[in-house]
Amino acid sequence: MEPSVAVVILNWNGKSFLERFLPSVTQSKYGNLQIIVADNASTDDSISFLASTYPDVRVIVNDENYGFAEGYNRALTKVNADYFVLLNSDVEVPENWIKPVIDLMQSDEKIAAAQPKIKWQQNKQSFEYAGAAGGFIDNYGFTFCRGRIFDRLEEDHGQYNSDLPIFWASGAAFFIKSKVWKEVGGLDGDLFAHMEEIDLCWRLKNKGYAVVCCTAAEVYHVGGGTLDASSPFKSYLNFRNNLIIMQKNLPFGEAIYKVFIRLWVDLAAWFQFALKGKFAFAFSINKAHFQFFKRFFRTAEKRDKQQVPLHQHQGVLQGSIVWRYFGKKIGKFSDISF
Repeated sequence: MEPSVAVVILNWNGKSFLERFLPSVTQSKYGNLQIIVADNASTDDSISFLASTYPDVRVIVNDENYGFAEGYNRALTKVNADYFVLLNSDVEVPENWIKPVIDLMQSDEKIAAAQPKIKWQQNKQSFEYAGAAGGFIDNYGFTFCRGRIFDRLEEDHGQYNSDLPIFWASGAAFFIKSKVWKEVGGLDGDLFAHMEEIDLCWRLKNKGYAVVCCTAAEVYHVGGGTLDASSPFKSYLNFRNNLIIMQKNLPFGEAIYKVFIRLWVDLAAWFQFALKGKFAFAFSINKAHFQFFKRFFRTAEKRDKQQVPLHQHQGVLQGSIVWRYFGKKIGKFSDISF
């Protein structure tokens, strides 16, 4: 019998996305499947829309907006399945997007999490920012993807059609074995949103698990559906959470060294924002650093006993992606020398 799969869509005031993309999810071809919408206390008419239009879709209602991370944590305590699929509400899926990923994950007990290809819904030939063909990280904690480095997106010509190990899988369409989710305690609710899936994958890898991209499956992501890409709040979350996940997951000495470097890199970004008159974004860095240090001891308590030097993990660039991209002008993943 095929493993049971629960596709769980976290919704917050996203009726328009549910109207557009839930139909494709309900047409997914996988036998042992349940589809669930977890609602983060929406104030629009998402719930009434689901009740009247999709009465067979189970709805879990959180009592407030807990953000992406804690919203999923609370909802998934009420879900029973072999596999959880965390799917953004602004993702369109083809019929056969589940089985290839599950088959790949079933082939190796060490594979804990995976993603399909993430492509851009407005231009399905292009990779999408949030995941592309799998997530990577450089030696200083900067993240990038096969098919996307910083803001540069590549078109998909099959150049990355290999199911190699990656460092992190995208939260836009995140597959994870439920027993492993429970083993590591799910997402870190304190992160609220952004980089929470990277933190989870990092913790999985520190425990010896693997993360992969299944290129036989793909989905189409709008991107920025809940929080606009030009939002200073999103900038704040990214700067803050990047520091937090480094503190949590690196060995002690490596964490001190690399967090120190990142603080200086962030200062350079602060000056760039200020010189361009983007003062709200510059302030977001100030706020991120303040909150990072405010939560320093709280974060320290979350450090696992088992920490692995970053360079020992698969999916890590031994060097700086910042230097490769801005200094050496390398804009394609395939041109990077690992």
